Amino acid sequence: MTHKSELAALEIENLTKCYGTFEAVKKVSFNIFPGEVFALLGPNGAGKTSIISIISTLEKLTSGSVKIFGVDIEKETMQSKRLIGVVHQEIVNSGFFDVTEILDFMSGYYGIYKNSERINYILHKLGLYEHRQKKVKQLSGGMKRRLMVAKALVHSPKLLLLDEPTAGVDIQLREDLWNFVRELQSEGMSVLLTTHYLQEAQELCQRIGILDKGQLKLVGQTKEIIKQFSLRKILIKTKTEESHYEANAFFEKKDQGYYSYFLPDNNYLGKLLQELSLKAEDILDIQTQEGSLEMAFKKAIEMKS
Repeated sequence: MTHKSELAALEIENLTKCYGTFEAVKKVSFNIFPGEVFALLGPNGAGKTSIISIISTLEKLTSGSVKIFGVDIEKETMQSKRLIGVVHQEIVNSGFFDVTEILDFMSGYYGIYKNSERINYILHKLGLYEHRQKKVKQLSGGMKRRLMVAKALVHSPKLLLLDEPTAGVDIQLREDLWNFVRELQSEGMSVLLTTHYLQEAQELCQRIGILDKGQLKLVGQTKEIIKQFSLRKILIKTKTEESHYEANAFFEKKDQGYYSYFLPDNNYLGKLLQELSLKAEDILDIQTQEGSLEMAFKKAIEMKS
């Protein structure tokens, strides 16, 4: 999907943001390619929202550069705004207008005055069509969140910025939103996602970047980062109980008759069985659990800069 020769959907070079003497973002660089879903992960205060705010021109960068499909956000601000849609963390409540009016207003903001076909398409996709004549203040919290996504997509942007879009929403809405993100990706849209739900990032994103205290710790393919920074868990149930099963360096715990071990790579299982002096006839059951993004995330945050 991604090739160095492609024009990046988002190109960030040495981005720095200071609030007074506090450096919130420290020379961050990464790219997102067309049709890619990319997650920017990090603990609270890592600088994720500052980066989203700079890309969407709500904040001024201190130094560095940001380009959207080659368009510099500082030199060509209006053109760059047309290329992006933004779903912010906080719900903006324009309570005295109905859903369709809000989307009409947003269309007009981008100079689109006959946009009913696009609006109806989005309303149907996000489960808002039956609520289209309701005032925003009559919507539930989940429906307001859907409306924020609709507002971000009304002008057919090429890059969608999702800043904690599923924070505090129910499971059904979360699943609906991610199915819609997959559909948008299949249509060629690029997505930058920030989330604290690491399982979502693991399932949705081809690549991730891990940010901590304003610094980008690493960027890479999601699967490769999980492989490099997490451990594979092996569960073994044996016919007999031996003390040396628990003396092994990779032993974690014994639970419900299973000895569990964390192994550093996929090639270590045979060596583990040798160290335990286990033969096939000694084993009642053996299970494997692949490493997780959550484990890799914790390891990456612990790395020294």
